[in-house]
Amino acid sequence: MKITVFTSNQPRHISLIESLAEIADEVYAIQECNTIFPGQVADFFRRSEVMQEYFSHVIQAEQTIFGQPRFSPANVKSLSMKLGDLNRLNMETLRPALQSDYYVVFGSSFIKADLCDFLVDHSALNIHMGVSPYYRGSSCNFWALQDGRPDYVGATIHLLSKGLDSGPMLFHALPKPQEIDPFGLGMQSVKAAHEGLITHLKSGTISDFTPVAQDKSQEMKYTRNSDFTDEIAANYLRSAPAATEVLQSLTSRDLSRFLHPYLA
Repeated sequence: MKITVFTSNQPRHISLIESLAEIADEVYAIQECNTIFPGQVADFFRRSEVMQEYFSHVIQAEQTIFGQPRFSPANVKSLSMKLGDLNRLNMETLRPALQSDYYVVFGSSFIKADLCDFLVDHSALNIHMGVSPYYRGSSCNFWALQDGRPDYVGATIHLLSKGLDSGPMLFHALPKPQEIDPFGLGMQSVKAAHEGLITHLKSGTISDFTPVAQDKSQEMKYTRNSDFTDEIAANYLRSAPAATEVLQSLTSRDLSRFLHPYLA
């Protein structure tokens, strides 16, 4: 089996590449890169004291679950570039990676034009970190926690579409009830997404799901990167739910609100 993944360069993205490499003979990894020191280096998010504090928690949680930045396995062929460069590449450059059995998108920039058409035609799978259609846009799990809804922290595995995170859904991946701080919960939801996707790819059951269109009338919040300000981050650091509150919310979660929920 051959898999192509469009992703990034943080430990959580490398972990997905590693998991795909365990079930595939060959993996093509197209990585759009950000700084691995968010909050400390001005890049995807601005540099400030509050962002440095916020992302120190993110980095600690990510490294606890996914480890340090590292090299990819031997059966992975990588192509690295700056975030946003993907849509500037011509299809011929990507040709070796466009002959795979499965295509996975996780953490890349918004894919457009011919590449988007190709991936849509080949039923590419997108991991959206957020529970669609309830939370859509950017940093969805942060906003669910900001709203006091740890029960809506998770991921949506759906078919790629020309719209942003708007494709028909296959299943939701959710962290199991646990007493954990909200930063750890966010990373556990990433782990659940990886495990759910790998389980269904390995068993071949990913094709058993009937895609379900997203009902936008159920949308609770749509957010953009610009909505995540220093003021919002500072307020969150003061008022984020405690681990015991997270456990209580996850324990009382209404699973009927989710599509074929995979808990990990």
